[in-house]
Amino acid sequence: MKAANDNIQGDLLMGANAIAAFLGVKPRQAYRLSYDGIIPSFKLGGTVAARRSSLAKWLIEVEERAA
Repeated sequence: MKAANDNIQGDLLMGANAIAAFLGVKPRQAYRLSYDGIIPSFKLGGTVAARRSSLAKWLIEVEERAA
């Protein structure tokens, strides 16, 4: 039996390293993008976190604005 929220952990990126790997940037750049409020992210405990789905949506919006 699977809980309805089983996929949440698969969508969650914990830490600048994970966010950086998803975005294809360096961890320091990912942290700065988060700190400056450029990417959709949040703090979970003391760790920066983001959802893959939110970052993917943000990337699409950025691409559309650039076109």
